[in-house]
Amino acid sequence: MTRTGLLPDTFGIATLDAGDRRFAALVRPDGDVVDVSDYFRDTHAIFDAWPSSFQTLRQLARTPGTHRFEQVRALPPLAHPNLLCAGANNKQHVAEMLTKNDFNQHNRLPGETDAQFFARNYAMMDKRAVDGTPFLWAGLHSSLAGAGDDVVLSSVGAQHDWELEVAAVLGGTARNASPTRAAELIAGYVMVNDLGTVDLFRRTDIPWGYDWIAKHQPGFKPAGPFIVPAPFVDLGSTRITLRLNGRIMQDWPADDMVFDFPHLIAYASERVRLQPGDLLLAGSPPGNGRHHGRFLTDGDLIESEITGLGHQRNRCVRESADVPPPYYGAWTNAPTG
Repeated sequence: MTRTGLLPDTFGIATLDAGDRRFAALVRPDGDVVDVSDYFRDTHAIFDAWPSSFQTLRQLARTPGTHRFEQVRALPPLAHPNLLCAGANNKQHVAEMLTKNDFNQHNRLPGETDAQFFARNYAMMDKRAVDGTPFLWAGLHSSLAGAGDDVVLSSVGAQHDWELEVAAVLGGTARNASPTRAAELIAGYVMVNDLGTVDLFRRTDIPWGYDWIAKHQPGFKPAGPFIVPAPFVDLGSTRITLRLNGRIMQDWPADDMVFDFPHLIAYASERVRLQPGDLLLAGSPPGNGRHHGRFLTDGDLIESEITGLGHQRNRCVRESADVPPPYYGAWTNAPTG
């Protein structure tokens, strides 16, 4: 791989900022950038017309470059996609959580070791892949950030966590799609870090017990730097790696999924109206902050890479003192009634 993180004979689809203008572009492995704004008003227009857009882009990828990648800023590749996020979808990660978390200890058999309990939980994920159902939640495009942008840590909550994931980008729409049809909808793949403030998730004052809105804080979804068309990506040889201050925290194959992308998309098509440009995040591999007992703080540097999908470099900073103080603040386990 070259320093762009793209594999040879591929390209990425990006939204770039050259200082005086923002434009849709192709990024080549050598770092040359081709401005495609004469053909597409933005990257949403590319996916609105997929797959014919892909043929146009392949021709444009052979034309002279107009910029260098290191001289422009990568914005979120899509400005306003719907975000559909899979939870509990990495076999290793879910089995680890079920083994370690207090809420699941009632399922441990008498005398069962951690290794035995983990093996049984992992087997349960294999069974769930056969006869279970995906779990998805919706995200907000206002939480998207660029691959090199700062991550602003909200003053509400303290356990700001990371989860680096592969997301599929849709190039069409469908209703009640079969997995075969769903696979045809995948136009490309993009890297997204699914950050969240986990100490705000658990609620005991509501019947369902969880509140996911703290996953959508501004800048909590660094995405990109580009979308790589699906024909260029082999998920079977793709690895997800995240470093915090130089230390590897996540390093796992991308295809260790309970439900693969075609099944996730098929399920989503039964519940929502899928649109071209929608992002479907496949879930996190093991190694998030809760696993390590270490959460993000001011000054931390997150460096992320996924094979063939580029690199992210995000510095963590405190929320500005100019932001008004919160009215509600962090939820506490206060008595009700």
